[in-house]
Amino acid sequence: MKLTDKVLLKVYAAVLASVSTVATQKLLAAGWEFVTGEKPPEPGDPEVSGAAAFTWVLASAVGYGVSQLAVQRATARMTVKRGGLRRSHPLQIKI
Repeated sequence: MKLTDKVLLKVYAAVLASVSTVATQKLLAAGWEFVTGEKPPEPGDPEVSGAAAFTWVLASAVGYGVSQLAVQRATARMTVKRGGLRRSHPLQIKI
């Protein structure tokens, strides 16, 4: 893989990660408002109930985790298509 391809893939990954983070943040906030009718809570605010803070943190973690996985898979596919990495095969250990 050429140096320009490596740089291009890193830029692609950075842009994709940034866009997906902003999109995930907006989607999570909109989903929270749709379900609860309120803006997302600040988990560190003492006025926010523990249940609301925990639910928001859990929903955010799942949302960002799924977003991160999608970005990693997309960049891995792009890297494989450009000939940078070989598809991984299961590790076989003989004893």
